[in-house]
Amino acid sequence: MNYDLCIHLDVNEAGILGFALTNIANYMAALPGETYKVRLVANGPAVQLFRRETCPHAQRIAELAAEGVTFALCANALRVFSVAKEELLPACEVVPAGMVELVRLQREGYAYIRP
Repeated sequence: MNYDLCIHLDVNEAGILGFALTNIANYMAALPGETYKVRLVANGPAVQLFRRETCPHAQRIAELAAEGVTFALCANALRVFSVAKEELLPACEVVPAGMVELVRLQREGYAYIRP
């Protein structure tokens, strides 16, 4: 069984990011001994939540990244919202288009969740 999970975040709301991170941690805790991948994809205004200087969940993101969770941010949204790659948390990677990343992950069998 494939337990790979994609979390989609597209709103600039710290509470939703916190909720998504809790969902991820709970998901991982519920699958002891299982093999899976977890990827959070942020596009639209949500990319603004991942600025190193202002992210209220920076520590939690770093901890989840250390456990293998990946964080993909949309390059298009970063440009629209004037967020430079250098401003992002170290755990973040930039993908060309968040929507394309979501489709790619779904094609690879990832379950799609939007908190």
